[in-house]
This record gives sequence, structure tokens and C-alpha cells, in this order.
Amino acid sequence: MTTATDVRIVKATREHIPFVAWVVMMANRSHLPKGMWDFNIGGTEEEVLRYLELLADTQQVHWGHYSLFKVAEVDGVPAAGMCGFFENELGPVSMMAGAAEINQKTGRTPEDIAKGWERSNAIMGIIMEHEPRAWVVEHVATKPEFRRRGLVERLIHETLETGRERGAKTADIGVLIGNDPAQRAYEKCGFELVIEKRDAEFERVYGSPGARMLRRAL
Repeated sequence: MTTATDVRIVKATREHIPFVAWVVMMANRSHLPKGMWDFNIGGTEEEVLRYLELLADTQQVHWGHYSLFKVAEVDGVPAAGMCGFFENELGPVSMMAGAAEINQKTGRTPEDIAKGWERSNAIMGIIMEHEPRAWVVEHVATKPEFRRRGLVERLIHETLETGRERGAKTADIGVLIGNDPAQRAYEKCGFELVIEKRDAEFERVYGSPGARMLRRAL
């Protein structure tokens, strides 16, 4: 049986990029069959992962970039990951710039981009604003074989500490409605529900009624 001494929390490096891509894909899926990147990129899971691997290593740093992630390793094996950031620094604008780099590299045409956005844009129905200078915890995922070992709690502790060091006074984390295990894990770490947003089009496309934002003081 793996003990707590076998677990290390490390800052992601380029060697973790394939794992970071998996974390981003699975975090966007949550408890559902498909997430935003599945709809946006289309194609096979391997194609989605390849795109996210490229996206994780762009010149433009953004909230899907490997350098923002912390990884829990069990016996040297990447097991869980998440990132933290200030939205006004590395949020959607930065993500769009990073995606533009990869679209150009991969030859993704304006038509491809438009079709991808048409497939995935129901996500906009559940977007919520964060408080100014809130530390945003995002892209949380654990490999199935490493769940129920407290890895998310340890990662959250480390990620929140980074937020404190950066001067954040509050932290936000989101969860799709229906992902009760994730919400319970976040509440165990001191987060409390502050906003719930439901959207019929999002539910039609993705399969969840909407999303919740949880918040805690730092």
C-alpha cells in the first residue's frame, strides 16, 4: 500500500507536459463524457491531447501553461495536478493568445476555429466573474487509480500557499453541478458556495445544468 511518504508535490516541468494536457482535458470534462476542448478541437482524444500538449508549452503563458501547474507524484508517477493564477494576468486573454500561437503552428484555419467555437461556445453561459485579485484554482484532475488518497487536498494546500505569497486574500474554485465528489473535496479544504449559474444551452450541449463557484479566505 502506498504511504504518504511516497507522495511529492512538485512544480511542473516540460517533462510533465503530457500529464498537464491530460489534466486540462479531464478537468474540463469534469464528470461528463466531453468537455470544452473535446467540442472545440473535435476529432479523437489523441488529437485533443496533442493540441493541449502544444498549448501547454506556448511562448505566451496562460492558465493552461505547464509552468502554472503543481503535480502530485506517487512513487515518481504523476498522479494529480492543478494550477493557480490571477485572472487579470493569465486568464482568457492570455489563453486566446496562446491558442493563436498553436492554431498558426498546426495550420488550423479561421474556418476550423469558427466551427470549433460554434461547437463549444455554450460554455459562455456559465462563465462567472472573479473578485479582483482573487487567486483562481483551476484544472483539477486525478488519475483514477490514485483517487481517495488526499492528493487534491495536498495540492490545494500548496496552490493556496502560492496565492498567499502572491498577495491574494481570497481564492475561487469552480465545479460543474453534478460533480459532488469534487465539491465535497473543495468544501473540506474550506471553500464555500458563493454563486450558482445555470444555463439551458450549456445543459443541452454538455449535459450539466451549470456551474458553481466556491470561495475561501486566504
